[in-house]
Amino acid sequence: MQRRPLGATGIKVSVLGLGTVKLGRTEQVKYPAPFSVPSDAEAAALLDLAAGLGITVLDTAPAYGIAEERVGRLIAADRDRWTIVTKAGEEFSEGRSQFDFSPAAIRASLERSLRRLGTDRVEVLLIHSDGAIETRVPDEVWVELARLRHEGKVRAAGISTKSVEGSRACLPHVDVLMVTVDPRDPADTAVVEEAHTRGVGVLAKKVLGSGHAADPAAALRAVIGVPGVSCAVIGTINPVHLQANCQAAGVL
Repeated sequence: MQRRPLGATGIKVSVLGLGTVKLGRTEQVKYPAPFSVPSDAEAAALLDLAAGLGITVLDTAPAYGIAEERVGRLIAADRDRWTIVTKAGEEFSEGRSQFDFSPAAIRASLERSLRRLGTDRVEVLLIHSDGAIETRVPDEVWVELARLRHEGKVRAAGISTKSVEGSRACLPHVDVLMVTVDPRDPADTAVVEEAHTRGVGVLAKKVLGSGHAADPAAALRAVIGVPGVSCAVIGTINPVHLQANCQAAGVL
C-alpha cells in the first residue's frame, strides 16, 4: 500500500488507516446498523488482515470504550509496525462523554493510554475536541503537548476537530490535524491545502460518512485524492469490507 508523509513529522503512514471504535464501544455511535463488539479472535484476524493489506495506522481513543486495551493486547508482539494515533480530552462512560482539556488531564489521559496500549510512546496524540474547545484552545494545552513530545512519549501532536473554523484556528499550533474532508466542499479542501503548506499532516475521518456513504469506493478515492491528505481512516470491523474498500480505492 502507498505510504505518504504525515506532514513534516518524519512519520510515513499508509494512505488508509483502521479506526477502532467498533472494537470497544457500541453505545452512542452513529452507524446505520447495530453491531456487536468482535471477539478477540475476530479482532485479531481483522488486524492481521489490515497488516497484510499494508495498513500501518491504527486510530483509537480513550472514548472508544475498551478499544485501547484490546489494541494493546492484540498488537503486543508486533507493536513497532504500527503507527498508533490516540486522543486525550474525552472519556466515555455510563453512556455519555465527559471532557477535560486541562494540561493535567491531558497528561493523565496519555499515561493511561500508554498503559492500556502496552507501549512507552504513541506516534500521534490528538486533542479529542468537543466542538467548542477547538476555537479557543488555551496556550497551556499546546505547551503541555510540546512537553509530552519533548519527553518522547509522543512523536507528533495535534487535534481532531469538528469544524472548519476550529481547524483553521488550530493550524498554527499542531503537527497533525484530524478532520472530516468533503472533496466537494471548498472550505474543507482549503483547510487541507493550508495544512499542507504549513507542513501539517492531515488524517481524514468519517470518510464513509459513518457507514452512510452511498458509494464507499468513490468516497475513498475522492478523499485520498485531495492534495495534502496523508491518510484516510476507515472504521470497519468487517474484513470483507476492509479488503474490498482497499481494492476499490486503488491503493493495493
